[in-house]
Amino acid sequence: MESQFPVNRMIDENGNEVSGTSGFDTELALEFYRQLVRIRVFDRKAVSLQRQGRIGTYAPFEGQEAAQIGSAMALEESDWMFPTYRDHGAALAFGHSMRNVLLFWNGRNEGCIPPEGKNIFPPGIPIATQIPHAAGAAYAEKRKGTKKAAIVYFGDGATSEGDFHEGLNFASIVKAPVVFFNQNNQYAISVPLSKQMNTKTIAQKSLAYDIPGVRVDGNDVFAVYRETKKALERAREGGGPTLIEAVTWRYGAHTTADDPAKYRDQQESSVLRGKIDPILRMERWLKNKDLYDENWAKRAESEAAAEIDLAIAEMEAYPPADPADIFDHVFAELIWPLKEQKEKYLSQLGGA
Repeated sequence: MESQFPVNRMIDENGNEVSGTSGFDTELALEFYRQLVRIRVFDRKAVSLQRQGRIGTYAPFEGQEAAQIGSAMALEESDWMFPTYRDHGAALAFGHSMRNVLLFWNGRNEGCIPPEGKNIFPPGIPIATQIPHAAGAAYAEKRKGTKKAAIVYFGDGATSEGDFHEGLNFASIVKAPVVFFNQNNQYAISVPLSKQMNTKTIAQKSLAYDIPGVRVDGNDVFAVYRETKKALERAREGGGPTLIEAVTWRYGAHTTADDPAKYRDQQESSVLRGKIDPILRMERWLKNKDLYDENWAKRAESEAAAEIDLAIAEMEAYPPADPADIFDHVFAELIWPLKEQKEKYLSQLGGA
């Protein structure tokens, strides 16, 4: 079955061209690199903020940057994005507010609000629940006669949930213009892929719904962009959904509350970092093409750091949360049990 679903690749681990990158102009290639660096700097800073107690538990994504950047940059401005709690890199590349992303990790509902005109769904916390939402939103766009498509992100663990199968089944029936984008980082928290499913690939699950299934090297930003772009164009033209499996690796923990050393050999991550790292691979490709400028690369990193520092300052200067919010935004009209709880809670806060 793996031979039926080969891993598509455009550049190898040494930055050498495997299949034509000639369709990508220099400007786009440099933007890929800039965005890869930008979200890695963000990710590392967010982990540091959590360790300092300035944000809550955080889900890092280092190692998965190419999967997120390549797919997000394939979208059109008016498309829909349905991220998980680990896809803030993709959301930032698609135009989400960095301040709001940080507010989300600081426990603020305001962090779920995208900039005006951006169709970015709140991050899916329960595993796979965003998949049927994406299928529904895409179908609604089809019914309205637009050319908007949707992309929905999920990990390998999500493919063991019923929502995954329900979303794919529905989308396949109505030919919804949606791309199901799986980031297969080999572990569903502590459970390796081999213990989670009997199938050798995630892409082959597409066969049950008679939709295209594609495997792509998730650390090759060019290949991710190309395959996602093809799937989105197919969706816009009425071809229906596609399942993409981006094969990647996350270096660190599932979240900052987790210790990956308890269930996997972290030495493997150290080896892979020097071998398959998406930024290192892109850097090697740029050098092979005589496009790499060390001063420019350093400037891209410093500009990302400055942008993040500004967003942190804005997040920390944000007005304090209203404790009543946890009660007031559940029902259109507050039901009596919640009303009683609210009054008791606020009374206790007032007496503290």
